[in-house]
Amino acid sequence: MGKLIHDCWASYFSYSNCGHGLCGSHLLRELTFVVETNRYRWARRMKRLLQATYKRVSDCEKKCLDDREYARLLKCYRKILELGTLEMPAIPDKPAGKRGRIAKSDAHNLLERLQKHEASVLLFARDPLVPFTNNRGERDLRMSKVKQKVSGCFRSEIYAHAYCRITSYLQTMAYKGVNPMIAIQMALAGELGGE
Repeated sequence: MGKLIHDCWASYFSYSNCGHGLCGSHLLRELTFVVETNRYRWARRMKRLLQATYKRVSDCEKKCLDDREYARLLKCYRKILELGTLEMPAIPDKPAGKRGRIAKSDAHNLLERLQKHEASVLLFARDPLVPFTNNRGERDLRMSKVKQKVSGCFRSEIYAHAYCRITSYLQTMAYKGVNPMIAIQMALAGELGGE
């Protein structure tokens, strides 16, 4: 089963035919904001823990933590969240007669998200095929969105498919270190390229 790495937008979790991991870069940006605006110690500690874990996973040969290291990580992670629960101010009760939910601070929402999606936050430390961030995926999609914004849409589905095939080929060749002009020449000459 594949894994979807995303920024925790609620609708992404409706995809039940895949696993879910949360993008570390998005989490680090949110933690940085909470640290800079609220000076919460739990957020600073969580940021350090995620950064240290990412470095550890990147440096190790297996690209994941062993069971003992992961158990230690979980213990630290949960301890930081416990401290966060104690450090955060209480959410006020809803005034009588008011409808809807009480608005929570960004820090409260982030803390609750980290508690609720613990396995998704730490998936990169368990699965060597899961990246810490979805930045590469977002970069790969960015040009399609720019094309769509500039022209408004793709005029037909066949052109959208052609655009995706061409950009996918060029991105793959770029990741293999092949100059785009040479990749186009190879494609026009019928060479498979990069083999």
